[in-house]
Amino acid sequence: MSGPPQKYVYTPLDQLKEGTIANVFGVVSFFKLPYRSKGTDFCSVVNIVDQSNAKLKCMFFSGNQDALPKIYKIGDIVRFHRIKIQKYNNEFQGISSSGFSALVFEGIIDAPLVPRTSSKSYNFTTEDQKAVETLRSWQLRLPNISSSRQHLSNVQPGQYFDLLCQLVGKAEIDKASYLLKVWDGTKCAFLPWKVYVEDDALEGDRDAINRLQGFTIDVLVYDNHLALAKSLKIGSYIVIQNVHAKLHSTPIENPGHDTYVEFHLHGGTCYGRGMSVPPEDNSDVKELKNVLDALDLQQNQTLNPVLDIQLAGQMSPSFDALEGCQQLSVTVVSSHQQWQITPLASIITKNAPQKFHVRVKLRSFQPHPLYQSVKLYCSKCHSLLDSPDEQSLNKIFEDFYNCSPNTSAPNTFWYQSAIWNTVNLDNRTVAIHFVKKYDILQSPEDSLIMVEGGSFKQICKLSSQFNTIIPVKSKEEHLEIDLSAPFLIQGNKWLYGCKKCSNIKSLEELKSLSLKGGWDVTEIAEALGVELLRHLFVMNFTLEDETGSLNAYLWQHSEQFFRIPPSDILMDSNLQERLHEIMNVLCPPEKQMSKCFLQYISFCIPESDVRALLMKTLLIKTAFQGCGDLEPLILHRGILGNK
Repeated sequence: MSGPPQKYVYTPLDQLKEGTIANVFGVVSFFKLPYRSKGTDFCSVVNIVDQSNAKLKCMFFSGNQDALPKIYKIGDIVRFHRIKIQKYNNEFQGISSSGFSALVFEGIIDAPLVPRTSSKSYNFTTEDQKAVETLRSWQLRLPNISSSRQHLSNVQPGQYFDLLCQLVGKAEIDKASYLLKVWDGTKCAFLPWKVYVEDDALEGDRDAINRLQGFTIDVLVYDNHLALAKSLKIGSYIVIQNVHAKLHSTPIENPGHDTYVEFHLHGGTCYGRGMSVPPEDNSDVKELKNVLDALDLQQNQTLNPVLDIQLAGQMSPSFDALEGCQQLSVTVVSSHQQWQITPLASIITKNAPQKFHVRVKLRSFQPHPLYQSVKLYCSKCHSLLDSPDEQSLNKIFEDFYNCSPNTSAPNTFWYQSAIWNTVNLDNRTVAIHFVKKYDILQSPEDSLIMVEGGSFKQICKLSSQFNTIIPVKSKEEHLEIDLSAPFLIQGNKWLYGCKKCSNIKSLEELKSLSLKGGWDVTEIAEALGVELLRHLFVMNFTLEDETGSLNAYLWQHSEQFFRIPPSDILMDSNLQERLHEIMNVLCPPEKQMSKCFLQYISFCIPESDVRALLMKTLLIKTAFQGCGDLEPLILHRGILGNK
């Protein structure tokens, strides 16, 4: 703490005047953690009150997030210097002005008077100390100034609450959601719903996660919170604001069935929604750390759920390996084995949303030409398109050839051109433009080339030699991409762009990547304004038990189900053969059909109108024993429909 002594005048909140610059003290009654505004700045929203019983809403903007007030809890005490007072919707509002600074103190009585601030120099006098202590005592008498933090043991279904906790594990679920596995030393009064993730996708000490599984909850965070969630360090103490304790479902087919609660941090900043990492010297963090360190896990931990489920049947010694792997299925997911198996006939009469544990066999699947199951999906406009086959690609590149390459196009400072005459093959003229890195050409395995006039076979040959290929056309002496063809090719990956959602930019934008590392697909697509299409397997499974049948449409997360990248399979005969082998195991010839069973762990019906097409979601883990090199197959989210 430094700076020359200076006398500041503080204005009570009920005496503020429009158009003035003021210094104020107050108690935080509401706040939003800093978030990215529509412009380039970060924004922080803080509501404060003082002994005059007036309130003031403040909105602060800064290009530096650390310059905004460091508030972690309702009830914190703030001192703002040089805020500008204006009127908005007939209410006073404070905004940052030149020289704005903020000190933030814990609102707990007897907590250290050490401010949180980004200011390198500030004054804090004896009078300021008295003002903070007075506000600490005063805010305890306010019924409407109370933190919404809760211990897990006090949380009720349907409640929104703030949680101070320690992070013990995390995992990326998909591009829109992230899992945080946390605890606060107390046990939730209701069974927390456990999110299934692959073992190798979960970050954290596996022994600690297993040891704490009776105490931890799984919080799914979404959208604008993803970046912070990914950056959190295992073991850190975090505050999650406005967590939604959502009732998972009504009890299902099991009298006295326990109630499950899901925990979500929804996207946006409404109601102060967000996450923060308070300093380790924070009083609440110290208290939590002491509680967790003193906790006797051996005494408080309930018996761990049994991880292994008994085999569905006994395998006769006369069965061969294939019959055995079809007859038996084993699950090791601990969150679902307490559920009773529900017949399909009973499931299709239920209202949504609900989840069920079922045991079914795969009667049939579509499409039978398995290459037709590979589709292109746009996550922005949700278009689902057929992936071009070899015949279609031949036609596409034949059309490209009709737009003859400009053989007289000069070299530029960012690419160098060469002409390839294929007289002995198909009498084509192919132009290849080598994009430079650091103003020099690279070896083929590291190069990005732009190709004009190449046939499908020629592009395939080039893709085995060069790292990255972008098919292009000439137009008025300029090169451009055409999303009728693959946007970009890397080895067996032929990637496409969405014609609806892409906003194509000049190929000269590639110059911005010339000083970076390798040729990253996402960075190239972003630079050229291309909305990449994602490859998916889309298949229709007909599931059956002794009571009825149901159609299951596999699409999202299908790559995890087959453990085969759909973006590679069309150009890789080995992967195509592997897919056929998997489907032959899942759905063998008719004479062996009675022996083909799958163990389905979880079954959800999200649509409310069961009279129409029933849309459902599966969470499946299936392990086939004795199947040689076939790995366990996992379907994270499929779609079921009953006609």
